[in-house]
Amino acid sequence: MSKTASRAQLPPPFLALATAAPKPGQTVPSPCVGICRMTESGDLCQGCWRTRDELRAWKASDDLSKLAVWQLVEQRQLAAGLHPT
Repeated sequence: MSKTASRAQLPPPFLALATAAPKPGQTVPSPCVGICRMTESGDLCQGCWRTRDELRAWKASDDLSKLAVWQLVEQRQLAAGLHPT
């Protein structure tokens, strides 16, 4: 099974999930889907599509930076042929 095919089986965390109305006092949610393993090349998490640097910086990032990461995640997913459902 190809890497893209295995990713396509996961519910894609598109930007709309991050920009949905958060509850008061909450921050932008993480794109983590609980599948925490890196691709063979080590460049992206297979579950959330973030880079190692993005994963490391997440907790210390402000909401604007987190939304920027969500946009990158979405761009990567679209480039891989995944589309919002």
